[in-house]
Amino acid sequence: MSNTNSLFKPFTLGPLTLPNRVVMAPMTRSMSPGNVPNDQVVEYYRRRAAGGVGLIITEGTCIGHKAASGYADVPFIAGEEPLAGWKKVVDAVHAEGGKIAPQLWHVGAIRKPGVEPGGDTPGFGPSGMAMPGKVTGHEMTQADIDEVVAAFAQAAKDAQAIGFDAVEIHAAHGYLVDQFFWEGTNHREDGYGGDLAARSRFAIEIIRAIRTAVGPDFPIILRWSQWKQQDYTARLATTPEALEAFLKPLSDAGVDIFHCSTRRFWEPEFDGSDLNLAGWTRQLTGKPCITVGSVGLNAEFLPAPGDQGFRAAEPASLDNLIQRLDNDEFDLVAVGRALIANPEWANQIRSSQLEDLVAYDSAQLAKLV
Repeated sequence: MSNTNSLFKPFTLGPLTLPNRVVMAPMTRSMSPGNVPNDQVVEYYRRRAAGGVGLIITEGTCIGHKAASGYADVPFIAGEEPLAGWKKVVDAVHAEGGKIAPQLWHVGAIRKPGVEPGGDTPGFGPSGMAMPGKVTGHEMTQADIDEVVAAFAQAAKDAQAIGFDAVEIHAAHGYLVDQFFWEGTNHREDGYGGDLAARSRFAIEIIRAIRTAVGPDFPIILRWSQWKQQDYTARLATTPEALEAFLKPLSDAGVDIFHCSTRRFWEPEFDGSDLNLAGWTRQLTGKPCITVGSVGLNAEFLPAPGDQGFRAAEPASLDNLIQRLDNDEFDLVAVGRALIANPEWANQIRSSQLEDLVAYDSAQLAKLV
């Protein structure tokens, strides 16, 4: 394996200083009964901080909107009890020398009525579509949009107040913000629909509202993706020029770090260049970027169409990753399933204890460890 020293260099952005470049990727665990992070959740994140992760990005945590949640037992970041639960998580991570950011989440039109909290509330979306061409939910009014923007801002303000070190906006994978980005699910004819620049207006309003709520120096991370859970082949931008036109307004609105979600970090984004999505995003915006996608494993996160379920994933070489990091293609590296299997992954990599790494298996998701 290549020398991994570059993975363990400090990173500083304004008031945020990380001891290394290892980020824990956000991963939904659905183990917060009553939508409140409990002591198991506290210990789960504490262990990863103790294991050497520089920045933890939490699982998606729902903002305070009636249609924000689409899954049982996901944590919220609104209300006295959820915020008290997150405060315990923050304090535990800080005690281990780590930094932590919540991922602010609204699932959008993917929500199905009946999920609690929310009951019979339908899914909310730009055009009420969870899938292209199929209206299953509520098309958001201007009042709805304003309400959701305010809820994102309030969640960020509350996160800052209880000690989080940054916030991440979940704008990827076909959830609400991404449903506005994606032409397949945004058929609006007002100022929030049309070309990609217009479809970005909702996200820009959220970013600006959060910036106003948290002040000029609190880091805002934006997680975005070309692919959607509804369509792995979907793309928002098919050329570097289109990508730059998409990213620059988001950057100008106040994004400090782009978290560029791909299924395989080593894949080039456009023909004629080896740069991956994070590499292109960094080059076009000048902002720090996080890469993610099957880091340290030999099987991708989501099964390909036709595959039966999730496959086991063995530890894999980091040589390609380190080479890209050494070439300044990106700044930070998000690790997902390898950290589920190995809470000490960062420390193990740093001390070259590769023989101690455990393979990831989806059975490990059955409990928080």
